[in-house]
Amino acid sequence: MNTENFTLSEKIVCPAYVRQGVQARRSHEQLIRVLLEQGKCPEEGWSESTIELFLNELAVLDSNNFMGNCGVGEREGRVASSLVARRHYRLIHGIGRSGDIAAVQPNAAGSSVLNKITNSVVLDVLKCAGVRSLSSCFVVPMATGMSLTLCFLTLRHRRPAARYILWPRIDQKSCFKSMITAGFEPVIIENVIEGDELRTDLEAVEKKIEELGAENILCIHSTTSCFAPRVPDRLEELAVMCAKYNIPHIVNNAYGVQSSKCMHLIQQGARVGRIDAFVQSLDKNFMVPVGGAIIAGFDDEFIKEISKMYPGRASASPSLDVLITLLTLGASGYKKLLSERKELYTHLAQELKALAERHGERLLHTPHNPISLAMSLDGLQSSCDKAVTQLGSMLFTRQVSGARVIPLGMKQTVSGHTFHGFMSHSDAYPCPYLNAASTIGITKNDVELSIKRLDKCLKALKKEGNIEKRCHCSPAFWTGLTTTELLAVQRCAILTSDAAAA
Repeated sequence: MNTENFTLSEKIVCPAYVRQGVQARRSHEQLIRVLLEQGKCPEEGWSESTIELFLNELAVLDSNNFMGNCGVGEREGRVASSLVARRHYRLIHGIGRSGDIAAVQPNAAGSSVLNKITNSVVLDVLKCAGVRSLSSCFVVPMATGMSLTLCFLTLRHRRPAARYILWPRIDQKSCFKSMITAGFEPVIIENVIEGDELRTDLEAVEKKIEELGAENILCIHSTTSCFAPRVPDRLEELAVMCAKYNIPHIVNNAYGVQSSKCMHLIQQGARVGRIDAFVQSLDKNFMVPVGGAIIAGFDDEFIKEISKMYPGRASASPSLDVLITLLTLGASGYKKLLSERKELYTHLAQELKALAERHGERLLHTPHNPISLAMSLDGLQSSCDKAVTQLGSMLFTRQVSGARVIPLGMKQTVSGHTFHGFMSHSDAYPCPYLNAASTIGITKNDVELSIKRLDKCLKALKKEGNIEKRCHCSPAFWTGLTTTELLAVQRCAILTSDAAAA
């Protein structure tokens, strides 16, 4: 409705009523005007009606929604299902053009505005989260691993002779495969154990640079967010090393946006040394569906090069999802979620420490990891060989998601390379352990319910372990055992038999 239509409406109903409606609409339009003018995340969240008004107005600007449009091309924004069309707010053309994911589409002005404004809002949020000197970023419809691959492929054009990527070890398949997929040879730098923590071996990194030659190294691929007892890499020192040897530096910041400590590390690394780009997941940091990431950096030209490396147009779904989410939350709502996550990290640490002490275990001391915690499982390991892996199964069936149980001696081959002690980020970490993390969106109820269920599982396994130890006793021992205890013995026997067969 424009001014002329509102004037005509005054002939149909009482003009005072129409003017009141116009004023209400202008309050929505004012919010949209400020967003388009400033390109920043609004301080307070928008209502759903304002967001839908904005998206519907954008959709009208795309050619597939023009009245009387007749398309004779291979891509005309046709959608067979009206349900699918509504799911995407009729923004069907996607983002970018064949040569550049950030380019404007002549036949999709609305989708192009969506793309540009989303990137601008996300840039503002990343700055507010701690990387103040950030200059450029864009949303890409790929998860973290493939987004890292895109960065490596872009660097290939700058360093065509390079073969290697130096990578302080983190046992996560996608970041390892991102280097293989890009056609490079990962050079794994084993971590060093300091107390309970696994930390970057800076001496080994520099030694490897001197051994291979800086000109043969594509980049250093470092990590912020990770599972304890692994802690974020020494980003400042690595950034200084990269500047010293003129080697690019790509940071895997998968779920680090929610941590002020991880973002501070990136800011400091860029200030004192070199960080070319850092990549973060949309779903892990902004609570949207899986399938998007943000590639960000401090050099506009390099970030543009990465965006131009993306072949073809791209899905607008991740951009749409994160824009809707940030407009709903507003900057204040997102900051509140970050603050609550940090508070619940402390609460989770306290609860996990108390639980560990009750069961003769301990909370591993990992002060440099601001998101993930680890509790030893030494006692559980000694009570029954298979008890550690069984704990993971028990937690899963009791709907405790996200907890990771790490036994000793696991081996895993990924893209032809065999990792010893896989999942523990080390060839020989000294104890088995359980991971739990405080990530954005976690609630106090999540913490307390998971601790309660973990406690019950540990008690059940300890009891089964004690029974298993007594399995070799004389026949007289079995007199008086309950049915539950006998079933526990049978279960342990099956586990032992399976282990022997393996």
